[in-house]
Amino acid sequence: MDVSLRSPWVHFAKMGDFDTDPTSLYSVKGIVILDQDGNRVLSKYFDKSTFGTTKDQKAFEKSLFQKTSRNSSSEIILLDGVTCIYRSNVDLYMYVLGSSRENELVLESLLNCLFDAISTVLRKNVEKKALIDAMDTCILIIDEICDEGIILETDPQSVVARCALKADEISFSDQTFSQVGISLMSSAKEQFKWSLLK
Repeated sequence: MDVSLRSPWVHFAKMGDFDTDPTSLYSVKGIVILDQDGNRVLSKYFDKSTFGTTKDQKAFEKSLFQKTSRNSSSEIILLDGVTCIYRSNVDLYMYVLGSSRENELVLESLLNCLFDAISTVLRKNVEKKALIDAMDTCILIIDEICDEGIILETDPQSVVARCALKADEISFSDQTFSQVGISLMSSAKEQFKWSLLK
């Protein structure tokens, strides 16, 4: 006996309802960071129907950069049916992409969270070289903010707290002399304690 269970929540389980279903949780089509020449620094696309191939993504990024690099007065454009909220800083352009039906304030809140979290991690030095040096943390920030097009968090402090490195993972060059001493002392105490307990 074939009994198919129908639930009103089934549409949340399938991917790609960016444009057709106004009740869908999928609100972000992609997050893109380009440099001052329009080259991709970091990108994550969630809508595979609009941005299915790398060729489609690169063509869209090229068109997007051409439109936004000339226009510094606005922070939002509609390009090929995609709402694009953007922000530029030094030599980077950050974009959050959503459907044409998506609330621009929600996308802007996500963009502000992305910028503020990256700015905090990079110690207010938001530029291409610093972002590339901390690429792993920046990817983690994007993953904490948005998962498969669903917005998870818009508070930059919460995102940074979840992406924070443990004290042992911070390089010695980023620590003060006293922090290094405290870290070494606590490590030595821990090793001494375990050697006595054996």
